[in-house]
Amino acid sequence: MAMRRLVFLSVFLIAQQSMAQVKSNNVTAAQLPKGMKFEGKFVKAIRFTDAGGEHLVLATETGETQSKANSDGDYREAALHVYEFKQSNGAWVKGWVVNDFVKECPVDITAAFIKNAIRVTDLDNNGEAEVWLMYKTACHGDVSPSDLKVIMYEAGKKYAMRGQSLVKMPGGEAEGGNYVFDGAFNTGAKVFKQFAQKLWNNYKLEDFK
Repeated sequence: MAMRRLVFLSVFLIAQQSMAQVKSNNVTAAQLPKGMKFEGKFVKAIRFTDAGGEHLVLATETGETQSKANSDGDYREAALHVYEFKQSNGAWVKGWVVNDFVKECPVDITAAFIKNAIRVTDLDNNGEAEVWLMYKTACHGDVSPSDLKVIMYEAGKKYAMRGQSLVKMPGGEAEGGNYVFDGAFNTGAKVFKQFAQKLWNNYKLEDFK
């Protein structure tokens, strides 16, 4: 009898873990559903299914463009966008959106994703996917840190980690690399903060090549 209970419990736990897994795969620009509207140029897209249904997350960048607010040709701007779409009655319905930008910049400008840090996880094993984004923005004419952000969404709730990239100066001195968590991270699951810190440490170093 005890052996039967043990076998049943093992099967139940395996089934629960299987149900909580989030299946995801990368999508190319050519594979995007027809009629999906977005701004910018394709960077990365991930399609996944969780407890809330079927989703597609699309990241785009505009690259450098002429400043709309300043007619001087020396001023430029750049933006990036993330769109979450959910399958509903055969159509893709837009959900949460992330927009960030740099405007009226007369020097070097950046608004770019760290592509390898765009991930889908289920760290708390509840069947609801966590969507991770990491990107930098900057307007500077010297070797200095960029603004760096890790953004995570779970079930429509936003978590944010904000700080600066790490710049290693000649002679071994370092600048930047600091960050702060928002209230959502500070009150959320511990595993979320741990994963955010892992992403930060992996990609915080600024590469000026």
